[in-house]
Amino acid sequence: MKFRTDINGLRAIAVMAVVLFHFNPSWVPGGFAGVDVFFVISGFLMTGLIFRGLENNNFSIINFYVARANRIIPALSVVCLALLVFGWFYLTPLDYKVLGKHVASSMGFVSNIIYWRESGYFDAASHSKWLLHTWSLSVEWQFYMIYPVVLVLLKKCMSLTNIKRLLVVGTVIGFIFSVYATYRWPNPAYFLFPTRAWEMMMGGLAFLYPLQNLKETSKKYFEWAGIALILASYAFISKDNLWPGYLALIPVLGAYLVIIANRSGSVITDNVVMQKVGLWSYSIYLWHWPVVVFGYYFEMQHWEWIGIPVSVVLGFCSYKFVESIKFPALSSISFKPIATLKPLWMVVSISMIACSVFYYNGYSTERFSSSIAYTFDNIRPSPYRDRCHTGRYISPNKSCEYFGSNVDWAVLGDSHAVEIAYALGDKLKKNNEGLKHFSFSGCVPSYGQQENFSKCAKWYNDSVEYIIKDKNIKNVLINHRYSAALFGDNEGMYPNISHNKSLHYKEILSSLDKVIIDLAKYKKNIYVVKPIPEVSFDINTSLNTALKKEQDISNLKSISRSYYELRNKDILAHFNSVHYPKNVHFIDPVDIYCDSFQCYLTKNSTPLYFDDDHPSVLGAKKIVGLLNL
Repeated sequence: MKFRTDINGLRAIAVMAVVLFHFNPSWVPGGFAGVDVFFVISGFLMTGLIFRGLENNNFSIINFYVARANRIIPALSVVCLALLVFGWFYLTPLDYKVLGKHVASSMGFVSNIIYWRESGYFDAASHSKWLLHTWSLSVEWQFYMIYPVVLVLLKKCMSLTNIKRLLVVGTVIGFIFSVYATYRWPNPAYFLFPTRAWEMMMGGLAFLYPLQNLKETSKKYFEWAGIALILASYAFISKDNLWPGYLALIPVLGAYLVIIANRSGSVITDNVVMQKVGLWSYSIYLWHWPVVVFGYYFEMQHWEWIGIPVSVVLGFCSYKFVESIKFPALSSISFKPIATLKPLWMVVSISMIACSVFYYNGYSTERFSSSIAYTFDNIRPSPYRDRCHTGRYISPNKSCEYFGSNVDWAVLGDSHAVEIAYALGDKLKKNNEGLKHFSFSGCVPSYGQQENFSKCAKWYNDSVEYIIKDKNIKNVLINHRYSAALFGDNEGMYPNISHNKSLHYKEILSSLDKVIIDLAKYKKNIYVVKPIPEVSFDINTSLNTALKKEQDISNLKSISRSYYELRNKDILAHFNSVHYPKNVHFIDPVDIYCDSFQCYLTKNSTPLYFDDDHPSVLGAKKIVGLLNL
């Protein structure tokens, strides 16, 4: 395809906006729309390559894939490898483990799916993800994999003219779906291919339906209108707007107009600065985000003034010494030539290294002292959490059982019961005793209430009834996040206390009493775990911060004992005032988690949590150790 200076200038307009937005969003509030401009450019270029081959009957899907791999993978591999080397020396075990996961997903071009599942693009946690920006590369690669196959198959049953018409219809339908999905499922809509495909197809339409014989004046007006739309999206759209949605039409249409204008010699796009930045744009894009995260990770002040020039320099070096390498095309389509493709081996080798970093927990043992490695290696939830914990109705007879064959215990509660159930099951198995696990995410005590009382009311009533009727079950352990049920979550409030009682405050306490008393009538022992201290900040973040500051993490403090007592004042007073049957026993985690003045995230290098309020497996084992078994 003939080199077009307007395309190169458009790349520059896109990458400059993205870079400025990421370093300082206040400068260019809608700079993230630069990615949408990139998508249009990509669709235009790829459609051109594919349709020229289809028209000449010499298009090869394999050669198309190889050309894309030669273009994209080498520079991406260098960035990923550089981060793995950097991480070995400077990242904490958890951060290095996460980096391994993200490198593997980026090299496999599925990082958009991984980041969708983890959190939103604009979340605060995004600045801890060194390769977050590769989500867009994954979307493009998925387009490259699917688009040519669809077009080749369509050519077998219809003419190219009808394929072009079909692409017009597909683009319109794709846009309508994107608008709907953005409002219905905003986070996946941001990251996933189906809601972005129309943007690349829009670029394809610019190739398929060019404006012929335009006068220079008309070209200029089209270009100016397009650039005005792009700049308007940068200036007047922000992260507060749902995206992509209907607003994405503004930068997409702007990029489309610039492309169909096909104007060379433009003062805006065809000057030396824009052309050079456009040439380096892919590499600048690859390097700029790790530079942004570096500044956040090491808490650099006014980092943008250093980070932006560094990003440009790294982008230039990457373009000159990596992108400019001409990797050979396939000599023939057979196993041996494909197996010798250098980009393929880059993907395989770097992905294997990254997977090993993830699998071996960031190589904490090799990089840190034994006590630090022990702490990070044991920030773990129950391995049965995903399989045995639920957030929807499951029939009680389908609940998990483990580990002994004599199932004479049951554990009942919300997500705070999961690790305790696992730890208890592990302790019971030495006598071939087992337990049945009943836990429902965010479930408030709902026993005896109508189904509309809570999302788990039916499950709760059916589960308690099942436990009562099961004659083999002799002992029951109950645990809830009581104060969250009574007053709501404390996330973001610490050190303040919420005094806003739930609308069902009395009913929740009544349900809790009822389940304890009713179970006590039919079972030998009922064990009630008192509140586990809620930290309100993640143990991983706290450990990482402490380790970067070279602080001792063996006994890392969390909240004060007085905060714990104030936060849980109502439920503790309630437990002290109600006269339960004699076979009801209380287990007090505060004896494990706190001393007279202070509560802890770690004790003697043992992590007591795996997040901000759920006990780790080792923390749960210490709680279970309080049972007199």
